[in-house]
Amino acid sequence: MLRPVPDNAEPNALAPDAPCPFGECDGSGFLLDEETNTARRCTCLERRAGRAAGRRLGTGIPARFRGLSFDRKPICDLDQSVLREVRGYVHDIEGSLGAGRGLWFYGDVGTGKTSLAMLVSEAAANAGRSLAIYPMARLLSEIRETYDDASESSYMQLFRRLCAVDLLHLDDLGAEHRTEWVLEQLYSIVNERWQDQKAIIATTNLLDLDDLRDQLGARTVSRLMEICGDPIPVMGGDLRMRSAP
Repeated sequence: MLRPVPDNAEPNALAPDAPCPFGECDGSGFLLDEETNTARRCTCLERRAGRAAGRRLGTGIPARFRGLSFDRKPICDLDQSVLREVRGYVHDIEGSLGAGRGLWFYGDVGTGKTSLAMLVSEAAANAGRSLAIYPMARLLSEIRETYDDASESSYMQLFRRLCAVDLLHLDDLGAEHRTEWVLEQLYSIVNERWQDQKAIIATTNLLDLDDLRDQLGARTVSRLMEICGDPIPVMGGDLRMRSAP
């Protein structure tokens, strides 16, 4: 359940560390109107907030998945219709993320879902966008840790960071043990990102829409479909077994 834990301010979390990427402000994230002596937010401020959140989450591209390409294995062996859709998304990564559009992939173990999702996430990172990548088991573990009195981070701090990044990558949706607490945590995050038009990339081994609703909750699946569209099937044999010596 969401708990309104007081948020301990993190000093200089949004302090400028680079010039404004849009050339609009002085790097502070605000534009000053000298005539009215008022300030308004610059376009870069939300981008800076997302990057700061991503750094604090510390969830970048895992080493195994860096440098993936449509032209190399395992990606090039996947269904071409799937690759066309993902190419289109990556080609317009700024437009896709700006519109809050995501993707989610479903299929059996080892079919390449995670590799595809990581390719998209790396494209976002290369475009200067902030991201957080979480297997569901680790995400739930971090949420539980915030309930510990000795935790350095409150629940609301973690929640806000998860919602601030430009792209949230959730791996292995539905693999976690289903409880009302799990359903509530997942829906809270997905719904908040839906409200803020923030993109999600997700993978799941669940192959049937009814199974998805049973395991993730009908509300969460509905929100994911609004963000990501229909789940994209990634079918075939286990690529890891196929490449084994």
